[in-house]
This record gives sequence, C-alpha cells and structure tokens, in this order.
Amino acid sequence: MNIKQIKWRIRYAMQYFPFTLNTLLCAAALWGGYYLLYKPTPKGEDPSSIMPFIVLMGKMTFLLLALIVILSMLSTIFVWVHYLILKNNDGKLLSIEFTIESRKGRKNRLFLNASLPGALRPFLGFVKGSLIYDNNQMTDRFSLMSAQQKERSIWRLAITGKSRVTLPDVKEYDLKGGFVYFQDMLHLFSLAVAQPVSGHFYQPPVLMQEQDADVFPKKTETLDVRIEQLRRVEGEHTNYKDFEAGDDVRRIVWKVYAKNKELVVRIPEIFEPYASHLNCYASFYADVKGKWLNDDYLKEMLNYFKNNVWTVLDTLSKKEWNMSYIPDQQLNIVEDADDAAKNARIISNSNWHKDKNLAAYFNPKTGTVLCISSLTDPQDLANMLERCDGATVIYFVRVSQVFKHYAALNLISRLIIRPPKDRLSKLRTRWLFSPMRLQLNKREKTITDLLKKSDVIWGEL
Repeated sequence: MNIKQIKWRIRYAMQYFPFTLNTLLCAAALWGGYYLLYKPTPKGEDPSSIMPFIVLMGKMTFLLLALIVILSMLSTIFVWVHYLILKNNDGKLLSIEFTIESRKGRKNRLFLNASLPGALRPFLGFVKGSLIYDNNQMTDRFSLMSAQQKERSIWRLAITGKSRVTLPDVKEYDLKGGFVYFQDMLHLFSLAVAQPVSGHFYQPPVLMQEQDADVFPKKTETLDVRIEQLRRVEGEHTNYKDFEAGDDVRRIVWKVYAKNKELVVRIPEIFEPYASHLNCYASFYADVKGKWLNDDYLKEMLNYFKNNVWTVLDTLSKKEWNMSYIPDQQLNIVEDADDAAKNARIISNSNWHKDKNLAAYFNPKTGTVLCISSLTDPQDLANMLERCDGATVIYFVRVSQVFKHYAALNLISRLIIRPPKDRLSKLRTRWLFSPMRLQLNKREKTITDLLKKSDVIWGEL
C-alpha cells in the first residue's frame, strides 16, 4: 500500500468523524457565555440597578439558544437513525442524475440533480451529499433542501437538491461512490452514511470568445443545397479508367503504361454546383514527449483547446450548411444524442495523443475547417498547407494563453497576498519560470509564420 492509498483511507475514514471545527468554536462560545452570565458577583461590589436585569435577559437568551441548538442536534440524530433504518430495510439510496443546461446565454453548464427517497430533514438542519469519482477524488458537498411531495398528498416522498457542478477537467468521469451527511443548524457535527453510487458523467466544454469566418462546404452528400460558385472536384490517382475510343489521348497516364503496359486515362476535373456539408476537424495530435501527455500543464492546455474547439463548432452550427465534426480518435458515444450533445461529448472524451498526425487525419479536399493547437508538429503543418487551397479555414489555438497573466498585480497577489485556489492558479504562477514556456512560444511563432505564408484563411484563438 503506497502513501497515496494510505491518505485516501484516512480521508475516507474521516468522513465518519462526526465533529467539526464548529464544535470547538461552539464549545468555546458556550464556556464564555456561561462564564459571563453565571460567574459569582465579587464581594463588596454593589451591582447597578440595571445590571441584574441585563444578566437575567442574557440568561434567558442563552437558555433559549441552547434549547434550539439541542433540539436541532437531537433531530439530526433522529433523522440519521431513521434513514439508516430505511436504507437497511427498504434499500433507500441516493439517486443521482446529471443534466447539461443553457442559462442566460451560457451553454453546456453541468448540473447535478440528487434525490434521497424517504429521508427527513433535521429541525433547522441540513442534508448534504458528496460524490467519489475517478481516482478517489471527491466533489464539493451539495445540498438537498427541497421536498418532493407525493401526488395528492401532504407527505414527503423524498428530499431533493439541484446544484451546479464544476470539476477541474473537461472529460468523462466515473462515479465510485458517495456519502450523505446529516448536519445540525450550526454544523456542530456531521453524521455520514455511505452510498453505493455508480455511473458515468462528463464535464462539457464551455464557450470562449467567438471568431467567425466565411466558410463554404467542400463535400456533397445531398443535392439539396446549391452554392453560388462552382466547386472544383479534382480527379485523384484512383480516379482512372481504361482507355476507350474517343478518349483524349493527352490524358493517358504514361507512368501506369510504363509499369503495367495498360492504357488508362485520368478522369478530368469537373465543376459541381452543389455542396451540402461543412466538414470540421480538430487535431489533438501532440508533438511532445509521451511522458508529458499527463503533465498538469498539458491537462490545462487540453481543457483550453477543448473549449475553443467547442466554440468553433457552436459558431459553425449557426451557418446555413450542415456541419459534420470528424474526430481523430475512436470513441464510443451514445448514438441517440443530438448532434450538439454528441459533439460536446466527443470533445470532452478526446485527449492528447501521438497516434494520428495531420497528414493521416485531415483531408484538404473535403475538409473545410481545421482546429490546431500549439502542440502541432510544424513540419506536418507545412506539408499539409501545401495541399490546401484558399477555401480552407484554420483556427490556431494558442494553448499557452491559458497561463496568461492579465495584470502584473495579479502575479504579485498570487505570490504574496493570496494563496492559489486551484491547479490552474498554481500553474500560472510557475509558468513564467517553466522551460516548457520558451519551447512553446518558439513553436507558436513558427506555426504563425507558416500560416501567414499560406493561402488558407486562418485566425487565432
């Protein structure tokens, strides 16, 4: 058993520890109140005429507050025991459902809908939950404060809660279990009950700043959409046919004849007035050392790249054309999901890889839009740009921007005044001194120079 496993076992066991920091604070306040109100009056000191009344009112208030707190504590113990009986006898367990919603113009916000059948809420207390996911990570505690009534009845069916969930990475998560906590009004103690929760959910990408571009389809799947300009359909080396009477002898492929002694002619280029689909590509190929793929820097770059790819797809979905997103990885996605949800899940499940480079992934003849990152191999990009025409649109995502400091005071506050709150904050502080920063900046400059010299339409994100 390694140190990481030992830490997790200790953390798991501590969920059952009932007392909290509030317990110590409340004990100190209780002792202070009792000392002030019930300490004996010093001999020889005549109390003022109003002092006994003030002390009496203080004692009454003190006793009333103590009574309310004690009732809340007793009710917490009661509902905890009540739920344990329900769980053991009737199998009442925490029910979890994740939904992705859009509110106030913000798309792809992840919400957690939790339900605890048959449970009761403590008097002036709280019922909360927490989930365990992936490698023994735990979510923040969420509240279950709403009541679900039985139909045509005043009796409660379950207590429910809906909370916004924000996790560190844009990816698929596996649920490993969970806890339900019953707490009194002052959080003096927390009584935990383990829950065998399982399933999968994913943190979807979010929208970044949009950058629009004029795009035109290159692929025809239906003849329903007519375009203004004729689309060139080039003959490829596979588009040959046997020489027949009446064929133009100038189109004979002499290299094939010299090799196979067969007369074949190249199918001429044609111009087609129809196009139906915008094929969108996003390359997650990372030209870095394999051991770097799980580095924290690359995890934040991956989140940033996913959010920008999703923004591009969302922008293109508003066009008049049908859009098709072609991933560069084999992923098993639910087929009955709509296109937007399916694309969001594909992007969330994508990772940096070293399996398929640009040459093997992007087809300039059918692909209209391509998203690349700062981790793209410049030589692969240069070779690909030679085969692209002026109708190809490339979005270059500078993933180093995720570590950008927007003000000098921001850096000072992180180093001196304010401690880091999350992984990204810590990495932003260290990024200035990271050797990877110089390498990435150099590559981004090389990629920018290649795009400037090319004929494609391109933009930075």
